Amino acid sequence: MIRYLTAGESHGEALIGVVEGLPAGVPLTADDLNEHLGRRWLGYGRGGRSKIERDQVHVYSGVRFSKTLGSPVGLRLDNGAYEKDRAGWPEKMALEGERGDV
Repeated sequence: MIRYLTAGESHGEALIGVVEGLPAGVPLTADDLNEHLGRRWLGYGRGGRSKIERDQVHVYSGVRFSKTLGSPVGLRLDNGAYEKDRAGWPEKMALEGERGDV
């Protein structure tokens, strides 16, 4: 059985994923995953965000030499617009400090 967990918010700094249950020896690279992520932006009705957001997944664990190890695979998908966001999301989504008037 394959199980996946996610953490993070839409306007947050990043989304985190953990995929459990992949057997050892499955070919897997960040480029493979990024190719599939790129498919999100194809087709009719896609908004202007696709021009400024370029999804890039980073693999942090569970893969060595382009093959799964059999342990959980850790992934991170950064929000490239987070620091540039004029709506003040970095302050509104702060992990520490006082809430203030947000």
